[in-house]
Amino acid sequence: MKNLNIKAVLFLNYFVFAILLNSVGTVILQVQQNFGISKSSASVLEGFKDLPIAICSFILASFLPKIGIKKSMLIALLLVSCMCFVMPFTNDFWVFKLLFATVGVSFALIKISVFTSIGLVTETDKEHSSFMGFLEGFFMIGVLAGNILFSLYIDDHNPKSTEWLNVYWVLGGLSTLSFLFLFFSKLNEQEAKSEKTDLLGDLKNSVSLFSYKKVLCFLLCAFLFVLVEQSFQTWTPTFYKEILKVPTSMSIQAGAVLAGAFALGRFLSGFFSKKFSWIYVVSFCVVGFAISLLLVLPLTHNIHIDTNTNWMNAPLVVYLFPLMGGLLAPIYPSINSVILASIPKYLHSAMSGLIVVFSAIGGTIGSIITGFVFQEFSGQQAFYLSLIPLSLLITSAVFMNKLKINPKK
Repeated sequence: MKNLNIKAVLFLNYFVFAILLNSVGTVILQVQQNFGISKSSASVLEGFKDLPIAICSFILASFLPKIGIKKSMLIALLLVSCMCFVMPFTNDFWVFKLLFATVGVSFALIKISVFTSIGLVTETDKEHSSFMGFLEGFFMIGVLAGNILFSLYIDDHNPKSTEWLNVYWVLGGLSTLSFLFLFFSKLNEQEAKSEKTDLLGDLKNSVSLFSYKKVLCFLLCAFLFVLVEQSFQTWTPTFYKEILKVPTSMSIQAGAVLAGAFALGRFLSGFFSKKFSWIYVVSFCVVGFAISLLLVLPLTHNIHIDTNTNWMNAPLVVYLFPLMGGLLAPIYPSINSVILASIPKYLHSAMSGLIVVFSAIGGTIGSIITGFVFQEFSGQQAFYLSLIPLSLLITSAVFMNKLKINPKK
C-alpha cells in the first residue's frame, strides 16, 4: 500500500493525543474527589486544553508547512512526553491546568499537521474521505483505550488516592515511542507548500477562506458539533458517578464505552462515505441522535443502582446512554473531508487551522455550559440542551451542501 509507513505514523500520533485530550473527563472527576474542586471550577480544564489549541492553530496554521509538518509533530510529541513524566509527582490543581495547556498547544501542531498530511498521502476525494473516517475512528479507539487505562489505576475504595497519576508513566512512554517512529519516517511535504508566497502571503490565503460562504457554513457546523460532542465526552464519567450512582472505575469505563461507540461509528463512516452523499449521512446521524436522546434520558430519572453493580448486572440504560455516541460519530469526519476536498492542497494547512480553532472554541463552550447546568440544575437538563445546537447543525449542513467553492489561483 502506498505511503503505508507514514499513514501508520499518523494513526499512532492521533492515538496518543486521543488519550491525552480526552482524559479531561476522567481528570475532572478525579480532581473533584482528590482536591475538593467544584464542578464549575473543574470545568475550566477544558478551557486550558481548548483555548491554547485555538490560539496556536490561528497563529500557526497558515505557515506551518514552511516550518515543517514533520518537525511540528516532533515538537508536539516532545512537549507532551516531558509533561507526562512530571505528572506522577504532582498534587496541585494548577499542574493539571499546565498539563492540558501543554496538550492543547501540542495538539494544535499535531492536528493541523495530520489534516494537511492526509492530502499528501491520498490521491482521490473518496480516498481522502475514507482515510479521514478511519483516522477519526482510530482516534476514538485511543479515547476508549485511554478510559480503560485510567480506570485500571483508580482506587474505588479510596477516593482521595492519587495513585492514578502513575498512568502518566505509561502515557509518557507511549508519546516517546511515537516520537521515535515519526523521527525515522519520511514525509514528502512539497505539495503542501505554496512556493509563490511568503509568510504574509500565506496569512492572506488563510484569511481569504472567510470569503467563501461554504467555509463559513462549515465552520459553524464544526463549532456546533464539537460543542455537543465534547460536552458528552467530558461529562459522561461525572454523569455516571453522580446521576446513575455507579462506582468511579465504572464511570470512567462508561467513557470507554462511549468512545467505542464513536470509534465504530467513525469506522463505518469510512464505508458509508463511499456509498452515500455526506449530507444524507450527516442528516441521518443528527436526527437519529436527537431521537435517541429523547428516548434514553428519561430512563435515567429516579434510577436506583446497587453499590455492587458492575457491567454484568447493570440496568439497560447504563449501556444505552454511551451507545448513542455511535450516531454522532460520522458527522465530524464527513464535514471535515468535504471542505478539505473542496480546496487546493496548499490551503489545507490554513483550513485545518480554522477547523481546529472553531472545534476548540466549541468544545470549551460546550463543556463549560454543561458543567454549569449540571451543577445548578441536573445532568439530564444539561444534556437536553444539546438539542438546540443539533438543530442549528443540521440547518447549517443543508446550506453548506448547496454551496460551491471556486478558489482563486
